[in-house]
Parts: sequence; C-alpha cells; structure tokens
Amino acid sequence: MDFTRTNELGRRLRELVPGGGHTYAKGPDQYPALSPSVLARGRGSHVWDVDGNEFVEYGMGLRAVSLGHAYGEVVQAVARALDLGTNFTRPAAIEVECAERFCASIPSAEAVKFTKDGSTATSAAVKLARKATGRARVAICADQAFFSYDDWFMVTTTMAGGIPAGVAAQTVTFRYNDLTSVEEMFDRYPDEIAAVMLEVTRATAPQQGFLEGVRSLCDRNGAVLVFDEMITGFRYADGGAQAQYGVSPDLSTFGKALSNGFSLAALCGRRELMRYGSRERSGDDVFLLSTTHGAETTALAAAIAVMDIYEREPVVSRLYEQGDKLATGLRALSEQHGLTDYVGPIGLGCDLAFFTRDADGQPSQAFRTLFLQETIRRGVLMPSLVTSYSHSDADVQLTLRAIDGALDVYAKALVDGTEPFLVGPPSRYVFDRVWDRPAPV
Repeated sequence: MDFTRTNELGRRLRELVPGGGHTYAKGPDQYPALSPSVLARGRGSHVWDVDGNEFVEYGMGLRAVSLGHAYGEVVQAVARALDLGTNFTRPAAIEVECAERFCASIPSAEAVKFTKDGSTATSAAVKLARKATGRARVAICADQAFFSYDDWFMVTTTMAGGIPAGVAAQTVTFRYNDLTSVEEMFDRYPDEIAAVMLEVTRATAPQQGFLEGVRSLCDRNGAVLVFDEMITGFRYADGGAQAQYGVSPDLSTFGKALSNGFSLAALCGRRELMRYGSRERSGDDVFLLSTTHGAETTALAAAIAVMDIYEREPVVSRLYEQGDKLATGLRALSEQHGLTDYVGPIGLGCDLAFFTRDADGQPSQAFRTLFLQETIRRGVLMPSLVTSYSHSDADVQLTLRAIDGALDVYAKALVDGTEPFLVGPPSRYVFDRVWDRPAPV
C-alpha cells in the first residue's frame, strides 16, 4: 500500500496538534509506521485514507459508531436539523424530545443534561456528588482504564503533569469484583467518600452480588453511586448495562454510541441530585454543564435517530453476533498456528479486543504493533475488534483471512524476534496507571 499523501498529512498534523491527534488513542504512537495516518471518509464498516487505500475498520471511532459510518438514517436526520439552524439564544424544541426519549430509554434517568464529551459528564457527576454529600474524596475502580481527562482521575496515571500535588489525596481506589476492597475503603475513609464510580462491566462480568453489594455499601455510607456507561451504553444492552444487571445507580453517564459518532454525552440520574445544577434554590446551586454547544441540534437529532433505530432493529444482538464470530474465528486460527497462548480474543462480542504476548508469554507492544501492521497490509484496520451494525459476514471473513496471514508472520517473529518483520518502532501505551501511590491521609 502507498501511504505517501496520508503520511505527509500526518506529519503536518503532528507539527500543529500536540500528540498528533485530538484523542491520544488515535495518535501516531498508537499505530505501526506502515498504517494510514489520516483517514478521508467512511461508509458502513469500511474506511478510506487520502491515498485511496480501503480498509474494513474495527474500533469504530473508539466505540462511538455503533451503526456504521455515515449511516443513512442518522445522516438524513442531521441534515434536516442543519436546515433549521444549529444553535439558538433559547433552548431548541428538539431538546425536549431528545431528553424525553433518553430518559425513557435509561432505567435510572429521571433527569438528564447533555454535553459534548464523556470526561465533562463524569466530572460533572463528581461535582454533584461532592455537593450532595459535602465530601471531597472520590473512589474509582482501579481495574478500569479511563474515566476522565480531569485532575481527579489523571492523578492515578503516569500523565499527571500540571496537576497540583494535593489533588492526589482526594482520589482513592478499589478493585472490581472485590467487595471486601470496597468495604475496607469505606472503613479507611469514614464519612469522607462522596462518590463511587465504576463501569458496570467490560471484559469481566460482575460476580453475583458485587454490584448489589456496592449499591448497599454506598447507601449505608451515604455515598453517591455513579455508573460510567460511556462504552457499555447503547452497546452492551438496551437501556445500558444497568438494565442488563438490574442495579440502579444514583447518577450515570453516557456518550459514544449514543449519537453514532456525533458529539454528544449525557449525565443523568435521580432528580434530587440533578436539581443541584438547576438553579432551583439560590445559594445552593452547582454550576453544572453550562456549555454553548451542549445541545446543538445536529447531535440531538443524531441521538434521536439512533434511539429510533434501536427501538425497531436488533442492533445490540447484531453487535454480539458479529463479534462472537470474530472471537470464534480468532481462537480457531490461533490454535491452527500454535499461538493460543500468544494471541486471542478478550471480552464480549459487543466490545471485543485481543491480547498479544511475546515468546515469554508477557504482554507485548512490539507484537501488538506487528499484528496490526500485518492486518493493515491485508486491508483490515483493527486496533480492536469492536463491531458495528454494518459489519457483514463478508467483512468478518475478510478479517479472518487477514488475521490468518498476520498470524503466520507472528509465529515466525516468536522464533526470530519482531525486528526482522516490524517496520518502525513499537506502539506505546497512552499512559500507565499508578498503583504504588502512597495511601492518602
């Protein structure tokens, strides 16, 4: 493949945009040297770079595109909204419709406020919890990857530059599926924890009683329970993972697949908590998500179209179905190549990823990069195997053929090392989580 034009645009982008992209996970250090630096367009499950190279794509905008790129019904809804104007001096009528539809879709949503990105929504949830409880500490699940680019989360990572040292003491952690760790955390900080935030599920399902136990501990200790459903919402189950497992949080956050790639996120929850951002009582208010573009009409129109499609079509079951086919195929191919211990699927079909290990059985960015490089050579762009409603059986078969060829190279690299096969440096982690931080006092 010829990447001449796309690599030149990528070079210019890196000169002007720190990190080479507006999301670190899309940056150049996350991909092989032999890969498209800049994409030009997408349709359904396929994308094209500016050199005209075509790929079956997975990851789908970091899981934001659940229906498919440029999905016709969503595009048409956005076009109609564009023709009416996108932003006004007073709220638009479409805000009422979108809020009503959203709250009817999510079990715990008595009120909702829209914004443009997930980090803003999760940070607003923390602010509401701190106001409601009069406490400062926030507890997050230490086993889950990302909650916000704001200080309260980033202090737990190796990218904590620019954050005052004292902020770290306000964030504490617990372990997923370890109810004892949650109990011990509350015992260590009695009457200090404002919010407990976690993803309901991801690669690992909640053990029986874990979510119910966290709910009970929050009630007993006066903490606000927040479910981050940025990824699980509109992908794991209709109504979100909270509906799937039957546990209601006090607050929850949604985004990504909510509007099929258009910029929209939501904070929702119990009205008595959300009212702190409503200006109902003078002197008792939270300045909550006051954003110029939070309810611009095109994103709301996209979300309504998405909710319409989800109501009448089996979107979520299709995500599982196609992802399960990929997982089964990857396992079979790994076994055929003798690589079962080195490459394989992780997670559920609706949110599928994969592991890559070196000859010693350790997680390896070099082997991950080589695997990506070789699937890209064969027409598949797969930083994960996250599917959309548009991924066809033909896409799955093409992908498995690409994986088959890539695994042949992978097996050779386990013997000879990645150096003879990998063009350019290995990809990097965006950040590591800090586990050895001294316990706050």
